[in-house]
Amino acid sequence: MTHHFFPSPEVLERLYAGPLSDHIDRFARLLLDQGYATKTAQEKIRLVADLSRWLERKQLKVNDLDEQRINEYLKFRATHHAHNRHEQPTFRALLRQLRNDGLIRISAPAVNDSALDRIENSFGRYLAHERGLTQITVNTYLPIVRRFLTVCFGTNVILLEELVPEDITRFILRHAHTDSPCRAQLMVTALRSFLRFIYQQGQTATDLSMCVPTVANWDLSELPKFLKPEEVDRLLQSCDKGSLIGQRDYAVLLLLARLGLRAGEVVHMVLEDIDWEAGELIIRGKSARQDRLPLLQDVGEALATYLCHGRPHCSSRRVFIRQLAPHKGFSSSTAIGDIIRRAFARAGLQRTHKGAHLLRHSLATQMLNQGASLNEIGEILRHQQPHTTEIYAKVNWVALRDLAQPWPGGLNHE
Repeated sequence: MTHHFFPSPEVLERLYAGPLSDHIDRFARLLLDQGYATKTAQEKIRLVADLSRWLERKQLKVNDLDEQRINEYLKFRATHHAHNRHEQPTFRALLRQLRNDGLIRISAPAVNDSALDRIENSFGRYLAHERGLTQITVNTYLPIVRRFLTVCFGTNVILLEELVPEDITRFILRHAHTDSPCRAQLMVTALRSFLRFIYQQGQTATDLSMCVPTVANWDLSELPKFLKPEEVDRLLQSCDKGSLIGQRDYAVLLLLARLGLRAGEVVHMVLEDIDWEAGELIIRGKSARQDRLPLLQDVGEALATYLCHGRPHCSSRRVFIRQLAPHKGFSSSTAIGDIIRRAFARAGLQRTHKGAHLLRHSLATQMLNQGASLNEIGEILRHQQPHTTEIYAKVNWVALRDLAQPWPGGLNHE
């Protein structure tokens, strides 16, 4: 496979040296599958070949490779070669490939034996194994607890038995006003869970979870943020549908604007989720739910154009792929947020909120203004509880005026 990037037999012969020579072809295949340009792939293959020759001089084998050995080689390179920006990602990919092939051992994670880390790890195991929380929730709780303990004890010894209600109140008052009400509620939930945990473990004499105050966040207290239909059209038209990236971004924005998908649902959409014959999309939503939505004509056309002309060739089954190598699906919803922010900048729209939910709210508001019922909106947005959709009733000003009663003592009506 290396000959795909190096047609010269003389060059190829120099590449196959040292203990990694039997694995260079497989590495080259990986680079080809991930869509790397020829010049970049050549640089990466040369790096692996140089590493292989260094291993040979050191009389080391493939199974001697790990992060520590790579760092040793990088120090050698720093004094004998010019810096190459591909070094770190190339060797990370090489180690990953060799481990996947079972040729080198999986490195043990670094252990931080500080008191703060021990408490955090113990609480994390409790949340995962005894409470049965998902890893996403665990990863959300732990930074809150770490910040709480850092504020309370600083660099001093952590003595959980010395925690008092004033520490909890002071922390919440200090941080709650800087966060949204939902984020503040998450903070107090995490703290209650942690304080209950250390009480059950016998590390505090009293259950301090009872001292955590409640953060108010009244239902339906805010109007949903939304764009006008003409603003949504400006956002869509800002995409350059003649470019590969423009075709991808246009399809992404249409899914958000026409079907109200969440950013994570777009990220994790796979090719099998498009049922072309039935004209439907399978949506993998929250809590492992699967729903079906109609594949609208403009959405289907945009997806077909992207899949046929704009999507890079790769082994990933994700619908939306990074345009630059390595060609793989987006790692998180952040990529969708970046697409939206770039579209706002091109369209010249100024908004404080620029996330995927803004387009979701815009769809619901437009449906409401066109006469759709709250139940119909809830079905499209796939709300599990009807209560969730009630917020959109607040933007239907015409209907609300018809329901409004005259204010007592107001103007007299003839």
